[in-house]
Amino acid sequence: MPEETTPDSVTPDSVKEQPAVKPEAKAKKEKPPALEDKPFPDFIQQDFITALKVGLENQGIQGVELSLEKKKINIVGFSQLPDCWQVVGVWSSGYKQTREFNLYFFDETISGKKGFSYSESGGKASTLESFRIDERKSDLGLLVFWTVQRLNAQKWLVRN
Repeated sequence: MPEETTPDSVTPDSVKEQPAVKPEAKAKKEKPPALEDKPFPDFIQQDFITALKVGLENQGIQGVELSLEKKKINIVGFSQLPDCWQVVGVWSSGYKQTREFNLYFFDETISGKKGFSYSESGGKASTLESFRIDERKSDLGLLVFWTVQRLNAQKWLVRN
């Protein structure tokens, strides 16, 4: 005959743990993919160039032409390197003077190695500078901000 269990005979070892009843898990809302997750050329052409143009217009630069090109680096000593993606910006600053900057994406990603160069009046750029290489994360807003800041450091947006 099976042994009868009385309240006095129940010990912690004799009680089997019941699985805890979990409240219904809330359905997680799927986040839309980030703009930066788009293929590189699509992100640059559709999002970055548009946002940069607005950013430059907000700084008083009108008529800037921005494009994305995959080509050789137009700096002495770098022409032997493979083609890389470049955002090229050109505008007239008055007195028949043009200004041009190139933002280089060596790794075909916004979070990879980047470079910057500039030239005036159609001349070749004299140097290639590293551009925001120490940042761990890069997104559209930061990329526009850094580019505008770099142009401002060149005194092309606001004079001292």
